Amino acid sequence: MQAQLIFYADNELLEGPIFDHVNSLLYFVSIFDGLVYCYEPAAKKILSVKLDSPVSNVYLKDHRKVMAASKNGFYEINFNTLKATFAFQIEIENDMRFNDGIEDVQGRLLIGTMGYPEVLPKRGKVFSFYKGKYKMIIENTTISNGLAFSQDNSLLYFIDTPSRKVAQYSYNIDTGDVKFEGYIIEFKENGSPDGMCRDKDGNLWIAEWGGACVSLWNPFSGKKLRVLELPCPNVTSCTFDNKGGLYVTTAKSNEQNNNLGGGLFYFENNKLQ
Repeated sequence: MQAQLIFYADNELLEGPIFDHVNSLLYFVSIFDGLVYCYEPAAKKILSVKLDSPVSNVYLKDHRKVMAASKNGFYEINFNTLKATFAFQIEIENDMRFNDGIEDVQGRLLIGTMGYPEVLPKRGKVFSFYKGKYKMIIENTTISNGLAFSQDNSLLYFIDTPSRKVAQYSYNIDTGDVKFEGYIIEFKENGSPDGMCRDKDGNLWIAEWGGACVSLWNPFSGKKLRVLELPCPNVTSCTFDNKGGLYVTTAKSNEQNNNLGGGLFYFENNKLQ
């Protein structure tokens, strides 16, 4: 089963893919370039807007409009005009930046942090922003990465990459508070868990940094169900489109002859069955 290369522009670190199912658009970012991309699969057209600091992820807002999280603040980006407007900031230390994020069904923006430009052990946090106010919900992380909710929104799955585990938290949808319940998945081979998404069956698709794959896991049994191989070792995140196909972002590595790291890939739905 071979992944299709959809986009390559020599980026160092693509991340944060999210699909707008209403308008059939894919958004993703190039972190260190400060670039937010909008890809229209039907027309095979791609647009970008550049911010002035590392950008980690986006949240869907409206037709061709997203909220992008950058080190210097959260910006509303309008791809109809290719303009970015400052919206708000969550105050973090100068040696930290934002990383992966997700929006809950009530409209809260969850986002994690990590050290920048160097990884700083146990300095990361996960914040929740809602109605102009923010609070910390998880602390003492190192590289706050993948976030996903269970189908009924009662559980939050979270990855702190160096732990090589997926943590499970109970999630109070009314207050946005979390309570740690335990680890449900552990990685014991080459790859470390990075970004992830949930499918319609409640399973987790997890990008493996250093593992050259996206792996499929049952969060209730902790068992690995499947592996989709990529032609580069550092796989960063993934998301499903309207057709059940899977978009996958990747990053460069130090391995020789790895010319495709930093590309955007796609697995067709008929190959995922």
